[in-house]
Amino acid sequence: MDQNIPENVRSASGRIIFFLTKISTTIPIPNAEIYITSKEAPSRPLYALTTDASGQTETVELPAPPLVYSQSEDQPRPYALYTFTIYAEGYEPLIIEDGEILPDVLSIQPVSLTPLRFGRGAETISIPPHTLYGNYPAKIPEAEVKPIAESGEIVLSRVVIPEFIIVHDGAPNDRTAPDYYVPYKDYIKNVVSSEIYATWPESAIYANTFAIMSFTLNRVYTEWYRNRGYSFTITSSTAYDQKFIYGRTIYANIDRIVDSVFVNYVSRPGIKQPLFTSYCNGTTATCRGLSQWGSKYLADEGYSAIEILRNYYGNDVFINTASEIDGVPSSWPGRSLTVGDRGNKVLQLQQQLNRIGRNYPALPYINPDGVYGTQTANAVEVFQRIFNLPANGITDFATWYEVSDIYVGVSRIAEP
Repeated sequence: MDQNIPENVRSASGRIIFFLTKISTTIPIPNAEIYITSKEAPSRPLYALTTDASGQTETVELPAPPLVYSQSEDQPRPYALYTFTIYAEGYEPLIIEDGEILPDVLSIQPVSLTPLRFGRGAETISIPPHTLYGNYPAKIPEAEVKPIAESGEIVLSRVVIPEFIIVHDGAPNDRTAPDYYVPYKDYIKNVVSSEIYATWPESAIYANTFAIMSFTLNRVYTEWYRNRGYSFTITSSTAYDQKFIYGRTIYANIDRIVDSVFVNYVSRPGIKQPLFTSYCNGTTATCRGLSQWGSKYLADEGYSAIEILRNYYGNDVFINTASEIDGVPSSWPGRSLTVGDRGNKVLQLQQQLNRIGRNYPALPYINPDGVYGTQTANAVEVFQRIFNLPANGITDFATWYEVSDIYVGVSRIAEP
């Protein structure tokens, strides 16, 4: 544990689970070995874990700093640092240094491994400090609504949730920085986990998530970087955009929140494009937009997510919904599916779950008859348990699109 943490407050802990998949797919990697070590004793593993048929490990508990450290600024580092070493037969080894464990929340460590035949060699990922703890450049101010009329620029005709975000991992003009193709929801989960603490009140997490999604969709809608000759969607530089950290841990509560609202963004009446919702930490950097620490304190006072957003962006802002989602086989039916339902949407769900089950053998086979019976509900419940969704056997909005995402990922033919 961190030597800055007093002896009398070292009893806090966080939990972590690992989820291993083949790179660029959602195909799980079973029988992989994961070793967890602390910064203070790197040669003595705290845990040696093995992934199951779904590519997941058991959940384990790790020491973490006290919760109070993440509840106000000017505190010691509120998360503990660990190293994760991963081995799997047929894949390149991977080391993740400085993985972050917060107290009282479940961390999810997604791991994508590269097959040996690609010859890329072992990889080490070093996770930089969290944006609320480290020193990062302040955001360069930009207009909330981009002036795109009469410019000849390429602009989308409607707000669409993209299948992928292409993240340039550096400043726009840094030609040495790599580009990462990241599924939209995974990108948002990563940024939220990188920009705020998962230990904050839920309304603050929702408010920041809406701001991060609107910020991202403004870049997508206006083709901001492509119109300047770049081939990416957004950067990871806090001077220009928001922080994406390749390989980092995300958090179970953030994972679920993003799954439930990923089609939303912040709007103003009469304006088509998602608002460019600037935000900053509110302490070392201030801006004409949301204060991250300020949003946390408002949530402490009982403010809802929309009240927090209106406090910073004005009383006329509202939560809008994108008209289209790219890359999904079929759109949500508009209501939750449950026992007793029948029809083509149920049949599509059954067929997709059966295809997923070829890679996730924990999923029971369903007779694809278009009838949502107890067999289908049971399969949905198993799926929900695997993918961190409320396990009730009901196919709600979040479950429908998670099934779609995993189905597309296991069915994808193209190799990375």
